[in-house]
Amino acid sequence: MSSRSSAVADLRNPIVIRERCANILATGLAGGLTHFRIELSRLPEVADFVAAITRRRYPELTIPYHSRWRHLDAGGVSRVAELRAALRDLSADEQARVRIDLIVTSVLLDAGAGATWRFREAQTGQTFARSEGLAVASFRMFEAGLFSSDSSRPRRADARALMELDEHRMARAFQASAANPLAGLEGRVQLLKRLGRAMKGSPHLFGCDSPRIGNLVDALRARASRSHLHAPVILEVVLEALEDIWPQRLELDGANLGDTWRHPAAAGRGPSAGLVPLHKLSQWLAYSLVEPLEDAGISVSGLDELTGLAEYRNGGLLVDLGVLVPRDAAVTAAIHPADAEVVVEWRALTVALLDRLAPLVATRLGRAETELPLIKVLEGGTWAAGRELADERRAGAPPIHVASDGTLF
Repeated sequence: MSSRSSAVADLRNPIVIRERCANILATGLAGGLTHFRIELSRLPEVADFVAAITRRRYPELTIPYHSRWRHLDAGGVSRVAELRAALRDLSADEQARVRIDLIVTSVLLDAGAGATWRFREAQTGQTFARSEGLAVASFRMFEAGLFSSDSSRPRRADARALMELDEHRMARAFQASAANPLAGLEGRVQLLKRLGRAMKGSPHLFGCDSPRIGNLVDALRARASRSHLHAPVILEVVLEALEDIWPQRLELDGANLGDTWRHPAAAGRGPSAGLVPLHKLSQWLAYSLVEPLEDAGISVSGLDELTGLAEYRNGGLLVDLGVLVPRDAAVTAAIHPADAEVVVEWRALTVALLDRLAPLVATRLGRAETELPLIKVLEGGTWAAGRELADERRAGAPPIHVASDGTLF
């Protein structure tokens, strides 16, 4: 393997994500960052708040994994159980394939929706916004067969159907219009179309005859050892599978690096020096694949080796409670492009500080870190706490505004 291709592999490794984010945090703690001052003394207050939110949401502290599955039951409607009932006559592996078809499309559609967009679910009459709205909308469009080219099997997501998607059909499915604008709609459509093309070109991951997303379960089973899979391997497969779908940003050795950005404090060595891999959507997806894989008999370990998610709820929590203090009013006043140094800095600091926050939350809840790993602290947790503060302070908007292309958050 060349040094450059080795560098690409490094940038897909959770160890390197942590190292680069920790480098930026260390620079911040020394007072050397351009955009944020870091007040670690406020972190215990954040832990208190997250612990209180967690006890309110999960009084018995029986906390599930942080994953897209949680959002699919928004509004108290048991859609996941509804899906399970519809699939009960299928084999365990085919049930997993269908669930992975659903969850990958739902995760890839889960980017910032904008403050005003709403989705009204015809089946319940309920109206949802933001991530829950996107989740419910994606569930219903999956159920209706929007991502399947086989009308006799609507609950599928195959390459042909994804490649044939268009903005008009997706806008109708999302109920998006000039009066109900959805941020990044075109970006979402193009993302799924590119996924369809990538599936055609990766038969070892998606199958040969009729490539579908759910065939990832077979690719992951092939990489398991005695039905045991290490979580970083899930991320590795996800990043390989999705490499060609992201908008063209940074490249290394001909590989599209996806959610990877430059920052002067990132450090590192070799061709990847100065780059910060974050892979928010890919790690969100890796977390979301765990449950269907486990239900198919594949045990997963090492979930704590994946990192916290560099997104605006976790990051907003740290800004709103004064751990991350903007050095300039423009940080919160302006709308920033995704590759702006201030955005990269905010997101990287979020990842590094979540690692420091998680054990504090576990202690406050009387649990060992092994009993309350990061994936459950996020669910309990930091994401809900960040949203609650945003709702109280800005009607749900994040404290820092990033121009969304439908693929970042």
